[in-house]
Amino acid sequence: MIWSSATEFWAMGGYGIYVWGSMGVTAALLALEVLGARIGRQQALDAVCEEMDAAAVHENGGAP
Repeated sequence: MIWSSATEFWAMGGYGIYVWGSMGVTAALLALEVLGARIGRQQALDAVCEEMDAAAVHENGGAP
């Protein structure tokens, strides 16, 4: 398609709401995926640290 103005570009031949809506939903889902991965990583690291602390306490006979 060839657009003669920015308004025509944003309108996308009458399908702009679908095009830009799907782009927005895709961007939002990608952002949620990144956020979810970061939260999951932090939870996994916290669990590993807790297990290491518990193992260290166990090895030292209960002393922290």
